[in-house]
Amino acid sequence: MPILIQEFGFSDRPMNAFLEVRNLSVSFPTDDGLVQATNDVSFSVELGQTLAIVGESGSGKSVSNLAIMGLHNPKSTNISGQAIFNLETGPIDVLAAPEETVRKMRGKTMSMIFQDPMSSLHPFYSIGNQISEAWLLYNDAGKKEAKARAIEMLDLVGIPGASRRVDDFPHQFSGGMRQRAMIAMALINNPKLLIADEPTTALDVTVQAQIMELIKNMQKEFNMAVILITHDLGIVAEVADDINVMYAGRLVEAGGVDDVFYNSDHPYTRGLLASIPRVDSFHGGRLSTIPGQPPSLIHLPSGCSFSPRCAFADHVAGNKCQTTMPELTAKAPKHLARCHLSASEIESAVKKGVGA
Repeated sequence: MPILIQEFGFSDRPMNAFLEVRNLSVSFPTDDGLVQATNDVSFSVELGQTLAIVGESGSGKSVSNLAIMGLHNPKSTNISGQAIFNLETGPIDVLAAPEETVRKMRGKTMSMIFQDPMSSLHPFYSIGNQISEAWLLYNDAGKKEAKARAIEMLDLVGIPGASRRVDDFPHQFSGGMRQRAMIAMALINNPKLLIADEPTTALDVTVQAQIMELIKNMQKEFNMAVILITHDLGIVAEVADDINVMYAGRLVEAGGVDDVFYNSDHPYTRGLLASIPRVDSFHGGRLSTIPGQPPSLIHLPSGCSFSPRCAFADHVAGNKCQTTMPELTAKAPKHLARCHLSASEIESAVKKGVGA
């Protein structure tokens, strides 16, 4: 693995993950100032593994992954860092590669499921036509063969009567079926990385479970790396191997699912977890909330961006939370957090009633 990951305590991981993101920063110049959407974000994901990226709206989850896909307008976006795909033919940094190279990778090496399938699917073309078009981009074949491939994929993702529904239009599909069609389109060229951006938004709980189970099964079928962007920690607990927690454009905690869920080392992560209803500990009271609002990405507070909302900030000596941005450091093997307090200091404060 690169030196960056070794410094973070991941030196025992394979030498080359399928995707390595290093020091990714994305900003947007506006009339009101520079919007620093993501700042110095680094992570990796391996084939067959699922990395969940969680955080409130505006934390930088989608922005960072749109940069990996090459979907930002270069004329209105500042992007720095690296996003390296370690392919059999050699590594490619998609942030530095020619636009044509990235375009040829999009949909084949890497693919993305967007939040709202109704706005992603064209209303004037049939479902089968849109899936076939995605396949024809990378395969020299006729329309008949492409339609057969579309039917095969719709059947694979669980659309009943795929051969009959292939000519339907998006408005004739339910929300869950449209999401399945989007998954079929994303996977038709057997990509090695699937980015799923809030794939269960606006779906009922039963359909959510079905969609996540489908993604899980497709991951096994194609041996994909999956990046799941979500705010739903309940889903994360079921499907993810590793979790990145983002706040105000930065990674504030990263580690395995069990480490982050049961030994969280950042007050923001603890706040997110405390806001989830739990059947094993709910006593009829109100759920905990994180006070305040996320900061403006144009005018970030000095020091730790979370300090204005953090119940633990007063327990750090020397006003450090308000003046110094903490480093992302290993609090335990394979478990990183961006906080001036150690895990034991946080636990000590919790025992005194802080953050309760």
